[in-house]
Amino acid sequence: MKVLVINAGSSSLKYQLLDMPAGEVVAKGLCERIGIDGKYKYEAKGQKLTGETPMANHSDAIRFLVSMLLDKENGVITDMKEIEAVGHRVVSGGEKLYESVLITAESKKAIEECIPLAPLHNPANLTGIEACEEVMPGVPQVAVFDTAFHAKMPKQAYVYAIPYEYYTKYGIRRYGFHGTSHRYVSEQCAKAMGKDIKDLRIITCHLGNGSSVSAVNGGVSVDTTMGLTPLEGLPMGTRSGNIDPAIVETICEREGLSVKEVLNILNKKSGVLGVSGVSSDFRDLCDAADQGNERAALAIDMFNYSVKKFIGAYAAAMGGVDAVVFTAGVGENDKAFRLQITEGLEFMGIKVDPVKNDIRGKFADISADGATVKTFVIPTNEELVIAMDTEAIVNK
Repeated sequence: MKVLVINAGSSSLKYQLLDMPAGEVVAKGLCERIGIDGKYKYEAKGQKLTGETPMANHSDAIRFLVSMLLDKENGVITDMKEIEAVGHRVVSGGEKLYESVLITAESKKAIEECIPLAPLHNPANLTGIEACEEVMPGVPQVAVFDTAFHAKMPKQAYVYAIPYEYYTKYGIRRYGFHGTSHRYVSEQCAKAMGKDIKDLRIITCHLGNGSSVSAVNGGVSVDTTMGLTPLEGLPMGTRSGNIDPAIVETICEREGLSVKEVLNILNKKSGVLGVSGVSSDFRDLCDAADQGNERAALAIDMFNYSVKKFIGAYAAAMGGVDAVVFTAGVGENDKAFRLQITEGLEFMGIKVDPVKNDIRGKFADISADGATVKTFVIPTNEELVIAMDTEAIVNK
């Protein structure tokens, strides 16, 4: 079965065509600047193509990617019917959608109702779904939720210490995100250790422009840093992460802004961008810090310190830890971040070998000799998880 995996953003659309169950990536690409000037990247049969093409909306982007897959010279299919299913990354399913589901009018409505929980993501995810329905009518589609892996968290981990009625009336609780990534790398970690995941306590660190840490005990997420929305937790590229809630009122009063305007600042103008004043891209921050920019260096230190604290907290929550995993853009590629985060955790049995750590974007055991807790770099593969769930649901 060939499964097309879609990850739609507000002005972008990442995709992979996978041949299941082998999980072979047949083609992949990116359409970006949708609605602006339309740029694309396409990779298949060992060839990489880039260019520009008008894409007024996501439906245009879907039509374009299908045309690339069908292209006589660079394509990988000869007929649209070869695409037997489409799997969509959807950020939040709330409490109603706690596992992957076939997309129907009912499940689309439930995704729409979860927009307040992921205001930056769910609208774009829905746009991608509707674009595929328009361009590929009749092809079964599946939604795979970032929140699903965290659905089994214990109540003491997901209920907030606010009046309980707000949970029962409005579903205000911790949901967690990046679930497909945390699920995948924790499973790969268990395989690498040659152990049953049910016997392991793993801390997974998904570190990138959006970042989260999860405690995975026996294969189940028992706690995670993101909350009601992806705003909570670590300081991220543009998101503040954990702050005193009274800061919102203070900024509203002193800047004459509405709550909505301040939340926009916390989502889009804060994090390492807000602290550094340089960029939300960690590569730019490192360059600036190397050139003596103190605020860029501070932003990096704040980020790494926050990750370190959660590793300690989650080890305590699980009564110990057997492995720590780094994944995503920063986690997979930046050896300095990994070293700084793990520095000082030797008392827990965590120690990284600087030589083994000198890698980018590939699977590696970077534990120092004698470390009692394993430390891994494991490239995430959310698309494979989405394709696996899509295949399973469609085959039912």
